[in-house]
Amino acid sequence: MLDIKFIRERADEVKEAIKNKRISLDLDELLRLDQERISLLREIETFNQQKNAINDEIAKAKGEKERKELIEKGRALREPDAERLSEVREKFDELMAKVPTIPSPDTPIGRGEEDNKEIFHWGEPKTFDFEPKNHIELSKRLDILDFDRGTKVGGFRGYYVKNDGVLLTMGIMMYALRKMVQKGFNPMIPPTLVKGFALFGSGYFKGLTYDPAVDEIYQVATSDKEATGEFSGEKKFLVGTAEPSLLAYFANETLSVRDLPIKVCGYSQCYRSEIGSYSRDVKGLYRVHEFMKVEQVAVAEADVEKANKLQDEMTNISGEMHEELGLPYRRLQICTGDMSPGKYRAFDIEAWLPGMNRWAETGSASNFLDWQARRLNVRYTDAEGEKKFAYMLNNTALPSPRVLIAIIENYQTKEGNIVVPEVLREFVGKEVIEPSDK
Repeated sequence: MLDIKFIRERADEVKEAIKNKRISLDLDELLRLDQERISLLREIETFNQQKNAINDEIAKAKGEKERKELIEKGRALREPDAERLSEVREKFDELMAKVPTIPSPDTPIGRGEEDNKEIFHWGEPKTFDFEPKNHIELSKRLDILDFDRGTKVGGFRGYYVKNDGVLLTMGIMMYALRKMVQKGFNPMIPPTLVKGFALFGSGYFKGLTYDPAVDEIYQVATSDKEATGEFSGEKKFLVGTAEPSLLAYFANETLSVRDLPIKVCGYSQCYRSEIGSYSRDVKGLYRVHEFMKVEQVAVAEADVEKANKLQDEMTNISGEMHEELGLPYRRLQICTGDMSPGKYRAFDIEAWLPGMNRWAETGSASNFLDWQARRLNVRYTDAEGEKKFAYMLNNTALPSPRVLIAIIENYQTKEGNIVVPEVLREFVGKEVIEPSDK
């Protein structure tokens, strides 16, 4: 959410951001509604002032005649259209929720993911002296993933992680969590069942409220109970990442600049409906409905240069982990057309999957400036005592499924075994994953 004063003053730049981010929004209509909203509010304010003034005169009236005249004067006042104000406010709020952050000057202008710009590359796609298998074939041989029974029990995109696959997966999570703590991020296990404000505030609703046609979020159908025992009418949702829960932790709070930046990391289960990709990557672990992830979040002061530096630091931590895991990766700067409305500056990390012969996104780093903080009402008091909205940033430390794929496929042997990356061996308890009957 942007400040309406900012939008008025920089309307041309906001219009350019709307065009470059390919957002369907008529900013002129928003500004027209803003003027009508202000006009109606003034009418109501004037009406109330006049009414109060007449009431004061009635109280001081010296006779019944004067009193009746004042009452008639009050009745003659033209009452403002409160119903129209309600309609205008509703439409105004709906459009305000769509207004994007103006992207950073270094953000590439482009239409979609094909226009994202590679800015860093580490390692080379691994070559083998044999035909590499994909993770589906390898995991079946090693009995570490079961997609058939996963589909039977969980439905489409369901899966079981089994045996040494569990140790490898949890090893990835523990390694990432420990790395984040070493880098100064305070760990949390946040709620994965949250109220709608956390998802609206973080930008995971495309509008003001949940829309199942476009929002890749699961709504929980079962009614919740309040402490009184009564059924709650409040909707609950499953998060697709720890980010909304971590950001909402600070909602409606005023922090001190002395405590910024606040750095936290969250380990959580993640749930995504994948409605926008129902026909893509239908086999294997590449695109699934639930997985685990360690997420980084930072709350910073309103300084673009400091926020960009913090974003680079967070992204570099993810890169460092890919390097320690021995996974070739590249960093992409996301173009305007592939960037969600609230993002100021964004990067993806992609690891190489030799069995699938493709690059795969294993992380995303975003700087939202104050767009999320305004929605969540997160402020801080600066050194001069002035209250400002904080800047908010997030980045994937490591997700379980695609990093697991990358390890399985990059570390496969000719025999179909998997060499465990050295940094994960303490968690897995062995150097090589082989069939259990070997």
